[in-house]
Amino acid sequence: MKLTKYTHACIRLDKDGKALVLDPGIFSESEEALRGADAVLVTHEHPDHLDTEAVVKALTENPDLTVHAPAGVASALRQAASDATDRITDAVPGTDFTVAGFAVRAYGGQHALIHASVPVVANVGYIIDQNVYHPGDSFIVPDGLAVRTLLVPIHAPWSKTAEVADFVVAVRAERAFQIHDGLLNEKGLGFTESHVTRIGARYGTEFRHLAARESVEI
Repeated sequence: MKLTKYTHACIRLDKDGKALVLDPGIFSESEEALRGADAVLVTHEHPDHLDTEAVVKALTENPDLTVHAPAGVASALRQAASDATDRITDAVPGTDFTVAGFAVRAYGGQHALIHASVPVVANVGYIIDQNVYHPGDSFIVPDGLAVRTLLVPIHAPWSKTAEVADFVVAVRAERAFQIHDGLLNEKGLGFTESHVTRIGARYGTEFRHLAARESVEI
């Protein structure tokens, strides 16, 4: 399976001629990531994880494209893409489903707290093919499956470096790559990733930085 990292939180997985895109947001090269995709998984409603215009366009242009998202997000997408309502499905935490040949398990249910004055929204993380875990905006540690490839929210308004490192330690994946990196400059990113690399290695996780549009086989 090939994993391609796009700017910020967007990831594309390609396997056996099928493509699955996670969190194509407004900070990402979403139209590029969605080109030729067979399915989309959305973790939550924030625009840095969901470029509604790009997803609706992709649904219109590709009659085979399907989308799974938390109930509120799915409802909004159905209103925006009225011709594709039967291809937009609610993603429910604790459930398993298959999209475009990828086995998916959904986790979590709630976005991490930003501030007491900011409403908390739904957030669903996904493990794909018992391998790749995209947590969205949360540090939910999945149960029932061993994660081999962890996508780490490296920086966010709702986190600090210690929590990022603790998340990597708790999940104990073989390897990890950064997501949610669009809010840091090069110096800040290098500083945070150095801690995650050093601490993760103590617990068996190899962390590696991926540039935008860089691909790896996992």
